[in-house]
Amino acid sequence: MPFAEAQRIKNLPPYLFARIEKLIADKKAAGVDIISLGIGDPDLPTPDYIIDELCRQARVAENHQYPSSVGLLSYRQAVADWYKQRFGVELDPKTQVVSLIGSKEGIAHISWCYLDPGDIVLVPDPGYPVYAGGAILAGAQPYYMPLTRENGFLPDLDAIPADIARRAKMMFINYPNNPTGAVADDAFYRRVIDFAREYNILVCHDAAYSEVSYDGYRPPSFLQFPGASEVGIEFNSVSKAYNMTGWRIGWAAGNPAVVEALGRLKSNLDSGQFQAVQYAAIAGLTAPQDFVFQMQKVYQERRDMLVNALNEMGWQLEKPRATFYIWAPVPKGYTSESFAEAVLEKAAVVVTPGTGYGPSGAGYVRMSLTLPTARLEEAVERLKKHIGPVSF
Repeated sequence: MPFAEAQRIKNLPPYLFARIEKLIADKKAAGVDIISLGIGDPDLPTPDYIIDELCRQARVAENHQYPSSVGLLSYRQAVADWYKQRFGVELDPKTQVVSLIGSKEGIAHISWCYLDPGDIVLVPDPGYPVYAGGAILAGAQPYYMPLTRENGFLPDLDAIPADIARRAKMMFINYPNNPTGAVADDAFYRRVIDFAREYNILVCHDAAYSEVSYDGYRPPSFLQFPGASEVGIEFNSVSKAYNMTGWRIGWAAGNPAVVEALGRLKSNLDSGQFQAVQYAAIAGLTAPQDFVFQMQKVYQERRDMLVNALNEMGWQLEKPRATFYIWAPVPKGYTSESFAEAVLEKAAVVVTPGTGYGPSGAGYVRMSLTLPTARLEEAVERLKKHIGPVSF
């Protein structure tokens, strides 16, 4: 029996990678060894001390009961302490931090707190699809802010029409940036805060890659800039810092009223995260951060190897200062999709078409560094043999 979908589901954009997914499935069925540079999911293991804490806490009977939807106070305190140590930011764990079942969940749900049907949300393009997806599910209309190479992959706030800015209720930003790998300087954050004040816009900063950086660079927090907590919140998690993507534990921090609204919504939608997982996250946040720097060293070596190889083939890429992504223009004669298909057909390597992240992703593909180094080296050899040299 067919059932009519709700309009909010019909409004969601179609899955753009369907053809490539079918090609991957067909090749795997034929016994072809596929190397995927597509998904950004850390291949390195979660540190033992975090796993050990999970095991200890899983045996504590009280952790088997319903948790608080806003999170253990001890977890929120650990987040606040981490902000103080990492960024010099003072947060009240009771009013300025809410736990999330991974930052993705909070990023999707914040739109439900502040957007009504017909409202406008400013969304980076290209960008993480959940920014627009959550807004669409809330009935809102995304206004895409192009991120171009000429502008350092930062949105040009001055290019946003005044009538759009006046109607906008929220804006998403994300630095270090997925998918471009770009970083933002202090002047950009100050400009965002001024813009938000001028137009009464809630800023939502996705800082998921704050701990994946190279060459001595340490990305700032949006919240460390004066006025940031007045106009917005920041999302982050332990997923990338401690290789815990599957554990689903994160937070939102900043403006107390916004944190409260998100917590109030969550209390009606979920029952919080398993407390043993929260205690494991505390172990990661409060331990010496040596693991983070060791992980960065591994990614930096992979980054250097892949960028150097691509440049030998004809690209002229700069090495990104953060994230574990390479954002590469496609060679002459290709679209994002046709190049991804060619790489898959010829080299059995998966790269992600840039159009999956928005219209301005056209002409680019994203490559991830999150696979064992030996496999990345093999992928590089396949690209050199079957794809290079290229021209632009």
